[in-house]
Amino acid sequence: MSSVRNLVLGGTAFIGRHLVEQLLALGEDVTILNRGASTAPAGVEQLIADRGDPVAMRAVLAGRNWDVVYDVSASVQVASAQSIAELIELLDGHCGLYEFVSSIAAYRFGGGAFPWSEDRQTTRSRPTSYGGHKATVEQLLAERRAKTGFAYTVVRPAAVYGPYDNIPDGEMAMFARLAQRRPVLVPHDGLVCFPYGHVHDLARAMILAARNPAAVGEIFNVTADSVTAMHYIETIAIIMGIEPEIIHVPDTLLAEITGPLPFNHRFQKKLHSILSIDKARHVLGFEPQFDFESGHRQTYEWYLAQGLDQLATPMVDPTWTMTWDFAFETEVINKIRNQCR
Repeated sequence: MSSVRNLVLGGTAFIGRHLVEQLLALGEDVTILNRGASTAPAGVEQLIADRGDPVAMRAVLAGRNWDVVYDVSASVQVASAQSIAELIELLDGHCGLYEFVSSIAAYRFGGGAFPWSEDRQTTRSRPTSYGGHKATVEQLLAERRAKTGFAYTVVRPAAVYGPYDNIPDGEMAMFARLAQRRPVLVPHDGLVCFPYGHVHDLARAMILAARNPAAVGEIFNVTADSVTAMHYIETIAIIMGIEPEIIHVPDTLLAEITGPLPFNHRFQKKLHSILSIDKARHVLGFEPQFDFESGHRQTYEWYLAQGLDQLATPMVDPTWTMTWDFAFETEVINKIRNQCR
C-alpha cells in the first residue's frame, strides 16, 4: 500500500467525493474528516468532528501526521476564517502540504483585461462573505508560510460541475427545465461569460499540484471553457435533443426580482469573467480532459442513469440552500409576456 497519507476534509459530497475516488484509484491511503452525516467509502478511514469546534478538531487530529491535507470543505458556511487559522496552526509541523480549495470568488470582480491570471487583485469583501472568506484564508496561508515555512498550495476553480454536483441551480436545474419543455429565462441578452470546469479535472489538478514541489506557495486557476449564458443553454439543449424556448429578462425587471433567481446565478452580469489556466498548464502539466460539451454530455448521462429525471421535487443542498422554483419562473415569464402585449 502507498506510504502517502492523505487527509481529505470533506470527502463524501461533490469535489471531495471525486478526489477520494481518484486517490483510491491510485492506490493511496485516504482518510476523510467530516461531521459524520455521511459515511466513508470502503477502504477509507473516517474521522468525525465539526470544523467549527476547535476542541473536537484537536481531539481527532492530535498525534496524526499527513503527507497531504486536501481542504475541500472550507467554505464560509462550514468553517469561519478563525477556525481555519486554528486548523492551520494545528497542522503546521504535522503535514507535508496543505492544499486549499479557494474560488474564482476570491478575485475582485468587475473590469480588467481578460483572461484573469492569478496575480489579479483579490476581493475587498468581508471574511463573512463567500469570496471574502476565500481571500482571507489565502492571506492567512501566505502569512503562515512567511512565518514558519508552512507548505501550502491553493487552487481556484470557477463553476465546477459534474456527477453529484451539490449546487443544483446549474446544470441539474437546466436538465429538468428543458426536459419539461419549460421556457428558459435569460438575463443580459445571454452575453455574460463564466468559466466552467468538470469536477474530474479539478480533482486531477489537485493531485498534480500535491505532487509538484514547484506548486508550494503558489495559486492556480483550475477550470476549462469560459462560455456565455446563451452558449450554456444552447449546448445543453443540443445534448438533450431539445429546441429551447428563450425568454430574455428585461433589465428593468431584474431589479424587481427578490429571493432565488429564476436562472443560473452565474448568468448575472456582476460575475462576468474569464480565467487563464496558463500557470496550471506550465507548472502542473494540467490540461482539461473535458470541454464544456463533452463534460455536460457525460454529466447528463449520469443524471439519467441515476434516475434524477424522475424527481418529483427540486433538489436542495443543505449547505448551499440553492434550488430551483419553476412556479416562480412561470410568474416571471407571465409578467414579461404581459409587458410585451
